[in-house]
Amino acid sequence: MKRTFVGLLLLFLTSNLFAQMPAVPDYDFRLGLTAHPTIGWMKAEPGKSRGVSLGFSYGLLADFNFAENYAFATGLTITTINGKSTEINVAPYYDGSPTQTAYDLKYKLQYIEIPLTVKLKTGKMGDVKWYGQFGLSNDFNIGAKQSAEAVGKPAIDDRNISKQINFYRAGLILGAGGEIDIADHTSLTLGLTLNNGFTNIVDDNDRKVRNHYIGLNVGVFF
Repeated sequence: MKRTFVGLLLLFLTSNLFAQMPAVPDYDFRLGLTAHPTIGWMKAEPGKSRGVSLGFSYGLLADFNFAENYAFATGLTITTINGKSTEINVAPYYDGSPTQTAYDLKYKLQYIEIPLTVKLKTGKMGDVKWYGQFGLSNDFNIGAKQSAEAVGKPAIDDRNISKQINFYRAGLILGAGGEIDIADHTSLTLGLTLNNGFTNIVDDNDRKVRNHYIGLNVGVFF
């Protein structure tokens, strides 16, 4: 009887002690879906940009939370980066004539994108948890088309230029946004991301072309 009483007393005291201890944070893995527009543009040397073009991105998001307000954020998306430029003597259209020919180009490029970023989050402010994001974009080309126009030459529409585009593209990612809980284990994420490409996307030693985009991010984490 005495042992039973002592056991119950110890159980009560232990339970009371654990109840008063702070909860252990739940640093977990979160998977989500995203689908959002992109606003892309080109930077050509020699040459110039001719404004922005709309594209689209969709796929998976993943956050690996390694501390209460810090996460390693990655994903797997299909991202279209479109843009327009004016460039001089562009292969495969240039015929080798001694005069310089300016081509108005439209790029339609599709990539498998795997970002490797760090996400820094605030505590909840009302219903929103804000975040900033920084890291590297790793992109692998899976489709490349181009339209071209030049004075005195026939227009070309949607020519396959996969052989003229480098397979790998890298970019710097800067982003910010917020997450809003909409259910116990579901949250809506909204934000903006700048993907600033810094590698030459064309396989041509005589010119450098880089593409960039702003993503209007919309996603759902589960």
